[in-house]
Amino acid sequence: MQALQFNVDVPRFIAAKAVGTILGQQAFCRGPTKTLSLVDIAEPQLPGPDWVKIQTAYCGFCGSDLNLIFLHDSPTASPFTSFPCIIGHEAVGQIAETGSAVDDLSAGDRVAVNPILSCKVRGISPVCQSCAAGRPGNCENYAEGDFPPGMFLGINRRLNGGFAPYMAAHRSQVYRLPDELTTETAVMAEPAAVALQAVLDNLPAPDDRVLVIGGGVIGNLIIQMLRALEPNCHISVMEPAAFAADLARKTGADEVIAAKEVFSRTAAITNARIYKPMLGMEIAAGGFARIYDAVGRSSTLNLSMRLLAATGTLSVVGIGADVKLDLTPLWLKLQTVKGAYAYGRVTVDGQVRDVFEMALEFMAAGKIDAGRLVTHKFHLSDYRQMIAVNSDKARHQAFKTVAAFQ
Repeated sequence: MQALQFNVDVPRFIAAKAVGTILGQQAFCRGPTKTLSLVDIAEPQLPGPDWVKIQTAYCGFCGSDLNLIFLHDSPTASPFTSFPCIIGHEAVGQIAETGSAVDDLSAGDRVAVNPILSCKVRGISPVCQSCAAGRPGNCENYAEGDFPPGMFLGINRRLNGGFAPYMAAHRSQVYRLPDELTTETAVMAEPAAVALQAVLDNLPAPDDRVLVIGGGVIGNLIIQMLRALEPNCHISVMEPAAFAADLARKTGADEVIAAKEVFSRTAAITNARIYKPMLGMEIAAGGFARIYDAVGRSSTLNLSMRLLAATGTLSVVGIGADVKLDLTPLWLKLQTVKGAYAYGRVTVDGQVRDVFEMALEFMAAGKIDAGRLVTHKFHLSDYRQMIAVNSDKARHQAFKTVAAFQ
């Protein structure tokens, strides 16, 4: 079967980076320095009796996939990846085969896949403290156990991701789709779970003023989750692309703030006072109670900390490259900077809930409209066009692009 494979080693990394300064993105998609190829691989076999084989219907293309292909990621995470790998971690489809120990799923069932390769999936017992605490997305054994290194399906050389007609998944990774939810909309389950976990980890009070930086897929889903979980909070968003800003308003944002007006609007919205240092950017005394940075660059993180109120919490949701921070606002205003990654279990109204499952329920019940974010579909063979669209979303008015196998 044909699949989309990422591969890099140190010589290719150096060569692609060098050629990329001349040829741009084409260096990563064509020629001897390319990091992505359409290849023929064998159809996956079940690794054990508690695994299933899934026929892929759709797989979403994530911003992290783009960063991987263009070698934008920090090498710090490289011990927890293995190449070559078949990319794709936002997959939905139907069960094609079940292992002998799987008695609650049947061939033909429509399912979504939680891609995390945690202790349970890796056959490790006892599980690490992160998995035991209900946060398998932060597992301590991503480079241990029955499989090669890899935090999730799509960056593991043995277990292929969703940019292939078939994939294998452990029973614990598989969620049957609610009848009310279309398979096409369900492809948004994984990013919706990311957004839901980020909001649950930094939940606003009814009268809080909150700011979302970045109105792309994750930023928009955070806006929707905020509105669903705390409908009375005031939501501002910073997003330069007009089409994304317009959708942010339609899906729950109270106001879109232009970058040049961010300090004056922060003062108006939050009653903060704005001060100008001798050198450098302004800083707010007061500000937003909670900020969700879905971009994760030096510029947005430094801005976030200057706009965040005393004792406020900044959730770093976007995964950027190395950053340089002025930590003065951190100690001056006793701020909390919180990492946001993946999803797990939370306690809601006294019950322990699975966030991935909750995201599916939110979509099925119409609490969020994630399906409207699916704007482009591609055949796998058109992957270069898919990458081009993701490289210039504003021009193509694209949110979530997916590979379609049906």
